[in-house]
Amino acid sequence: MNGRLPRSRHTISKALSIALLAMIGFMGSRGHAQLSEVGQRESFEIGLSQTQIGITSDFNGETITVFGAIGDADMRILREQRYDVVIALFGPLRPVVVREKQRFFGVWVNRVSKTIPAAPVTYSVASTRELRDIAPAETLRRLSLGIDTLRLDGRTPRLGQPRPVSSQQARFENALRDLKSSRGLYTVDISGVDYTAAESTLFRADLFLPADLSTGEHVVRAYLFKQGKIIGQKRADLIVRKVGFEAEIDRFASEHGFLYGLFAVALAIVTGWLGRVMFKRD
Repeated sequence: MNGRLPRSRHTISKALSIALLAMIGFMGSRGHAQLSEVGQRESFEIGLSQTQIGITSDFNGETITVFGAIGDADMRILREQRYDVVIALFGPLRPVVVREKQRFFGVWVNRVSKTIPAAPVTYSVASTRELRDIAPAETLRRLSLGIDTLRLDGRTPRLGQPRPVSSQQARFENALRDLKSSRGLYTVDISGVDYTAAESTLFRADLFLPADLSTGEHVVRAYLFKQGKIIGQKRADLIVRKVGFEAEIDRFASEHGFLYGLFAVALAIVTGWLGRVMFKRD
């Protein structure tokens, strides 16, 4: 599975990102005048290289660029590299049943299962450095940053107390995280957020979306940390939908399920009959 964009598309995407970074930097400097009145020094803005992705039959993954700027940054803290940015991409939430196999008379069978109420189908995190070096574990857990601290209760990440779970539920949640990670659906890049230059307030991160990407609303959440404390957060939405012939089939199946079922059965019968005729021995 190749997550790289073609060279021409990558060049265009890079040029677009640079232009939008400059625009965001200007917007951030304008926004400071309003924020400083209530005691907030820095402003924080982000944008996406694209806000919609179309899924076709030859879709092989996609890379989106998240870019942003810190307005009116403290240059001393910037030189000390004490501004950190963490960007998380949450896929659509789905309930998942996790089953545990146990040996029964020499045969592995499903004995125990748990339902995870709201697990992101995909999850990607990019940061300026190791997450544990950016913020305390409790903060990471509350904001759902990092695979090990990803909340699977469906609640919006915020600086509130996460809902406690039983030890058995936690064991199944950890198993789901391990399974998703092994399939490349949950990823973390501890150096995925780059500043465009030394002592620059402009940053960018490339997030890869896998080939088996789910349709629906994907949410990008970006957090700005200053000396270990969160001082800003932003959200951007990414819509993924099917396009082309596959989209029309999916729409027809959803709107006319009975007719679609009859057509599928008829197609199977005709295909079987043609195969029997073509390969019939004399």
